[in-house]
Amino acid sequence: MRARLARRLFVLTFLLSPWSAHAAVQARPQPAAASEMPRVRLIATGGTISNKVGGRLTADELVALMPDVTRWAHPETEQFANLASGELTLGQWLALSKRIAALLDQDRDLAGVVVTSGTDTLEELAYFLDLSVRSDRPIIVAGSMRNPSTLGYEGAANLQDAFRVAAAPEARGRGVLVVLNDEINAAREVTKTDALRLNTFQSRAYGILGVVDADRVVFYRDVVKRHTAKSEFELAPVATLPRVDVLMVYQGAPGDLIKAAVDQGARGIVMATAGAGATSGTQDEGIAYATGKGVFVVITTRTGSGRIAARVRTGGPRGTSSAARSEYQIAGEDLAPIKARILLMLALTKTQDPTDIQRMFTEY
Repeated sequence: MRARLARRLFVLTFLLSPWSAHAAVQARPQPAAASEMPRVRLIATGGTISNKVGGRLTADELVALMPDVTRWAHPETEQFANLASGELTLGQWLALSKRIAALLDQDRDLAGVVVTSGTDTLEELAYFLDLSVRSDRPIIVAGSMRNPSTLGYEGAANLQDAFRVAAAPEARGRGVLVVLNDEINAAREVTKTDALRLNTFQSRAYGILGVVDADRVVFYRDVVKRHTAKSEFELAPVATLPRVDVLMVYQGAPGDLIKAAVDQGARGIVMATAGAGATSGTQDEGIAYATGKGVFVVITTRTGSGRIAARVRTGGPRGTSSAARSEYQIAGEDLAPIKARILLMLALTKTQDPTDIQRMFTEY
């Protein structure tokens, strides 16, 4: 009995001692120091994620909405713009791409970049960066469907998910990624499918690349098309992007809209055709007018999915209208019309060779 009592007194004395308390604290896992965390740069451009009643949140204010972000990354901020996505100009797109490229080139220890954008044209900006920033480090584009003054604002959660993906080593080499609603989608494949719902960004038949869950970032598949580090597009010498317009096929559509675009300086036109390439009205006349003047016409589908395959080129001798139409008409593969526009703009900064441009639409 005395022996058991002595043991109990020893244990009690140990638990109450300062040394024991110190040991218990030391045994708990400690958070990594800020200097040891992956550094991720937020480049804010505006959009609904920032657009609160009475003004727009800055990049610093957005980061302040994420008190737990330092569990995964050390955040840095940069305010590039603070506009609705549709108000950004193509010149600003160029400047943003060049800025991200320079940042990743100069700061080799930076783990990744997060870009905020309005959701209306988010998928376009993401694909432009996917083709034009030549780096294998993660570039994540994020936004929100509800503004900071709205009940149920999801912007902070989306942004924190974006930081987590940018800091994840598994995200490297996968191209520009779009992160919203706990899901990871490829910039090339994702599209906004609903004007209001939170799950609006989807890759339809292709499916998500991965998810951001409470325990970790999980990837299920990869993107096999060329992008980012493997891209051939170099924007350093490019001052302006060529004009490329998108026109839709609808019953009885006039070809004079195509002619007008050409006459106003379009160097390329993307046709969002019915089904697998059908036109209507006098659009064939407009396409012949465009290709006859050396303007590229890319054929895509308005259906939301499906592939437009390149056809065997036929026609008369070079210089005839039929040969010109065949030469300058490009199959858009499975790219959505607005994505095909971006690829054609970048293609035209490099070449006027129809065969080379068709190759690009096959590879990217």
